[in-house]
Amino acid sequence: MNCHFFATLSRMRYIERWALMRNSCPENLSEHSLETAMIAHCLCEIGNLRYGRSLSGERAALLALYHDVPEIITGDMPTPVKYSGEEMQKAYRELEKGAAERLLSLLPEDLRPRYEELFFPDPKSYLLRLVKAADKLSAYIKCLSEEQAGNREFRSAKKSTERILRSLSAELPELSDFMRDFLPSYGRTLDELIGEEDGEEMPADHKI
Repeated sequence: MNCHFFATLSRMRYIERWALMRNSCPENLSEHSLETAMIAHCLCEIGNLRYGRSLSGERAALLALYHDVPEIITGDMPTPVKYSGEEMQKAYRELEKGAAERLLSLLPEDLRPRYEELFFPDPKSYLLRLVKAADKLSAYIKCLSEEQAGNREFRSAKKSTERILRSLSAELPELSDFMRDFLPSYGRTLDELIGEEDGEEMPADHKI
């Protein structure tokens, strides 16, 4: 039996994100998914250690690794197009669902139920809310990186992502903690990152 599931998933590296925007450093779907998974895991650990929750960071990381897999088939649709109206959003959700089902069909039948749980998680779970917050954080970090490279193309994306993160952080203290503790380091040089901590405060343009 030849099962094409993982060979197909390996093509995530060829899906470029931020379509229609000029990138100083292109980002592919594999890179974004890895960063989202690491952040999602950390958000769960913060929740468990600081807020008395019982979250599975490993599960969150898995959900994050698979959260954009349907884009192997659909591609990364530009945000202004994806969210241009209710009908477009509904159509894209259906397209995404169909792509996920097509990918699941590439698995052996006995494995499909286990992967369906990753492709179609409980939309109301707190864990998924943290994964979605991690997704937005990864996008914001990308905007910061482009801005620091002198690319003004991402100004609007940065502002809109900031608004979303502010809204989310009001209900997700884990997100607020991550932004306070980790965002200030983005944009520093390698020497600054591996050197002694200097207690420097977050630059004004990183405060959201």
